[in-house]
Amino acid sequence: MIDFSRNHFEILGFRPEFRVDAEALERAYRELQRSVHPDRFASAGDAPKRLALQASARANEAYRTLRDPVARAEYLVSLRGIDANVETDTRLPVAFLTRQLERREAAEEAHDARDDAALAALVDDVRREAAGVGDDVARLLDAGDHAAASRVREWRFLVKLADDVDALRAAPAF
Repeated sequence: MIDFSRNHFEILGFRPEFRVDAEALERAYRELQRSVHPDRFASAGDAPKRLALQASARANEAYRTLRDPVARAEYLVSLRGIDANVETDTRLPVAFLTRQLERREAAEEAHDARDDAALAALVDDVRREAAGVGDDVARLLDAGDHAAASRVREWRFLVKLADDVDALRAAPAF
């Protein structure tokens, strides 16, 4: 069974660092799930079954968090005592927010005009910027710099914006 007091990295056997080998993460998760999966405890009593369900859920949560680079960055920042969650801390530079508002308006205009090329270019531009911010976040986290928290918020915002523009591309124009 797992130690519920351990963080996501420890549960899966990793050091709390931003860079994680995706294949090693997948292997660690599958191995952990094999040992704690509730099916292994089907004939056990109620308490072991509940514990297995909780352990399996915790393993799933750890894996989901660590396989997503933005969620992993947010989690790492939180382990350092800083809440980088976009929903609870929305402090971002005004210039950054203004630029994203302009992008959203451009996306709506392109959608209304049925200009898929403009939407595709916009989403590519946002994803490029997000990748650059992600690289910066990795560098800051590796250096233990608390400035990573604000960059993580920007990264989450950009990823969400890119996803929203992608959704607009799939949505019918009015």
